[in-house]
Amino acid sequence: MARYTGPRAKKERAFGEPVFGGLRASQRKAYGPGQHGNSRRRRQKSEYALQLMEKQKAKYTYGLLERQFRNLFEKASRRGGVTGEVLLQLLESRLDNTVYRLGIAPTRRAARQLVSHRHILVNGVVTNIPSMLLKPGDVVSVRGKSQGIETIREWVNSKSDVRKFGWLEFNRDKMEGKFLAYPTRDQIPEKINEQLIVELYSK
Repeated sequence: MARYTGPRAKKERAFGEPVFGGLRASQRKAYGPGQHGNSRRRRQKSEYALQLMEKQKAKYTYGLLERQFRNLFEKASRRGGVTGEVLLQLLESRLDNTVYRLGIAPTRRAARQLVSHRHILVNGVVTNIPSMLLKPGDVVSVRGKSQGIETIREWVNSKSDVRKFGWLEFNRDKMEGKFLAYPTRDQIPEKINEQLIVELYSK
């Protein structure tokens, strides 16, 4: 499975956001990457640069490669509604993202690994496709024999990792969650300006 394997802290400092989850790299060095550090006065970014950075931020946040992201944008543009909001709804409905949101894994990368290693069920069926798009009513759970894995139990039972979102419900005892509905834009916590992404792809 293709995925980004480059320097994560450098990317987080460039975006100024913890796009990979966990500790925020920009808190340690509150300026962008580069050999000159914060000594060089940086030029104001162009409109295109801002649009590109916003697209890159969304892509790295949700763990998609370029072709995957563009295909998802095209799918969003064919649906009714506001394209930018629909794009974020589709990103949030990905299986790996849902496993992360439910608190079964501490990061999206860890969630993707759980899915790929066949620890996750969707509607009672083993699924190893992280990019699978869920629909309202789909049930996501940890596979029976995988529920005894110590690492997974620690993640699920850790109060710091339990995430509650209005479009999801989770039963910690059963290690089972449900995708209730597509989230509205104000429910999605990611700091992404989706309109800039729409403008970029509309050129």
